[in-house]
Amino acid sequence: MRSVKEVIVVEGRYDKNTLSQVVDAVILETSGFGIFNDREKRKLFLKLAEKRGLIVLTDSDGAGFLIRNYIRSCVPSQWVKHAYIPDIYGKERRKKEASKEGKLGVEGMNPQVLLDALERAGAHFLDESERTGCGPSITKADLYAKGLSGRADSKAARALLLKKLDLPERLTSDGLLDVLNALMSREAFFSMSLTDLPDRPEQ
Repeated sequence: MRSVKEVIVVEGRYDKNTLSQVVDAVILETSGFGIFNDREKRKLFLKLAEKRGLIVLTDSDGAGFLIRNYIRSCVPSQWVKHAYIPDIYGKERRKKEASKEGKLGVEGMNPQVLLDALERAGAHFLDESERTGCGPSITKADLYAKGLSGRADSKAARALLLKKLDLPERLTSDGLLDVLNALMSREAFFSMSLTDLPDRPEQ
């Protein structure tokens, strides 16, 4: 599996599931057209684009291009790359019928097609030395150690952290983990001054 530096934006969870089996990267969803009315998610995309760069990988139908162009209008072009999948007609296995335009989406693409699309877009694939230089990732155990998951007051603690980092309040603990790994190193995470979030010792 190849590692990608940029944050990759896809339309939905099935696209994310497919892509996560092909590349090691932070993959975020637009929730389809949900991005149009989600100011917090747009702010998050902007923040991550400035920090890591974005690659937009939407379906090749009209809806996919509408979402792609909307993101293009929200995020400065120097921080965004666009990956395009080819027009391949067919139906995803989980669906009873083909899409309106009859084209396969990201979830229906084979791994090599997705890798080729990312390469054409100019994705920064990390080599072994770059991955080693990144240091260890923030893990679920680290979130637990900070009291951000698995505790009675974890939801409130996450809410405080999300507010401190100006992140969407609806991020789940898994979503928070993805975003934190895109924004900072594990060392930076533990060195953050979280006056409202005292470290909880392991129990």
